[in-house]
Amino acid sequence: MSDDETGRNDGGGTGRVTEEERRRRLRARRTAAHRGARRVLARPAFVASLRERLAVLDGAGELYDLDEPADMYGNGVVAALEERVAALLGKEAAAFFPTGTMAQQVALRCWAGRTGSPVVALHGLAHPEVHERDAFSQVSGLRPVRVTSAPRQPTAEEVRDLEEPFGTLMLELPLRDAGYLLPAWEELTGVVAAARERDAVVHFDGARLWETTTHFGRPLDEIAELADSVYVSFYKSLDGFGGAALAGPRALVEEARSWRHRYGGMVFQQFPAALAALAGLERELPRLPSYVAHARVVAEALREGLAAAGVPWARVHPEVPHTHEFQVWLPYDADTVTEAAIRQGEETGTLLFTRPWDSPGPGLALTEVQVGAAGLEWSADDVRAAAAEFTARLGAAAVGS
Repeated sequence: MSDDETGRNDGGGTGRVTEEERRRRLRARRTAAHRGARRVLARPAFVASLRERLAVLDGAGELYDLDEPADMYGNGVVAALEERVAALLGKEAAAFFPTGTMAQQVALRCWAGRTGSPVVALHGLAHPEVHERDAFSQVSGLRPVRVTSAPRQPTAEEVRDLEEPFGTLMLELPLRDAGYLLPAWEELTGVVAAARERDAVVHFDGARLWETTTHFGRPLDEIAELADSVYVSFYKSLDGFGGAALAGPRALVEEARSWRHRYGGMVFQQFPAALAALAGLERELPRLPSYVAHARVVAEALREGLAAAGVPWARVHPEVPHTHEFQVWLPYDADTVTEAAIRQGEETGTLLFTRPWDSPGPGLALTEVQVGAAGLEWSADDVRAAAAEFTARLGAAAVGS
């Protein structure tokens, strides 16, 4: 590996670049490899050009009358989207929010007022605990308590035995940072029942709830019926431009609209995001079960391919993916596998691993794999062959590093 690839030389005579610059260069290479690759398992929005993203709106006239006036502060096409989401989730009403972070803070703040308790019981790996800079406590006056921090879904017993009282139980379905994990249906209903026994309401962080129907074997409205309120995202599974919705009882949603205004979420016009969300509901939502089914094929073939290629051990987690995303763990440092993954894309036009690699411990590397529309073209043999190509570059990457 050259100095430029590792970021050891900044080209200006000072000898070394910062870790931030090294990571920036790797991101740029990975993005370029992704955009140039002929074959990937998914093509996420963050690597697309503006022209490619605008293509999401092709045929939007079939989804909504484009001769209608543009929306203003949440009417028109935004209101139509809200009605569609409420119907899909079997809730009385839904409100559009610019971000899921805002939607969930507002929902839980509203529930805190109704229950008289600012305490939110949640998983230690839940999104608000890991990715939102303590927003619950710093912005919304909520106090999170962890049911568990184990890399699995919480159990009914843990909810029932939690030492302090709480007003709301928040469940992330699937639990992304634990490997996009979902509980069994009986486990989920048991956890919800345990919260009810403690006079708590239940809120689903359902950013990716859209893709849970295969695992649970139930339609969306039956899944959402378990919760008092549900948040869903329009870009994580549906390829939208952004935005989220909060669905639940009409009185709660009306109060949430007031707090949305206070939090700065009353955006003048949101028709691009709303139209993209409608497109996702129409086009991507029906395809998600096929992505989940094929992710299981990919996961098994990947495990077989890495073993056949001589990797000492590899873990695909969960072994049978619960959604169309899952984790891969390898016994190498993150820099080595990052370089091997990028080189595979640059040299072969096939990019097996497109997301960043993290180091959860010494000599370990962890990444996430998503299977989307592009991945449906891969057979199990294609995956095994790509795993062999990737493994062949691990030695060279280790030597170069």
